[in-house]
Amino acid sequence: MHTGKIKRLVRERGFGFISDTDGREVFFHQSSLVDAKFSDLTEGQDVQFEVENSAKGPRAINVRISPKA
Repeated sequence: MHTGKIKRLVRERGFGFISDTDGREVFFHQSSLVDAKFSDLTEGQDVQFEVENSAKGPRAINVRISPKA
């Protein structure tokens, strides 16, 4: 499981990008969210996710909002 922060949201198109702890930017689609609504996400929010390779590069799947410490 990877961790990172939501870097950018494109609300009208239903996707965004996560900046992971390794410094790379990973695409995610709203359909990859688990137990969260896309409309509830905010930029800078901590998330956990898995990464799969796609034809267009790495893509985050099983994206979850990180529990508060």
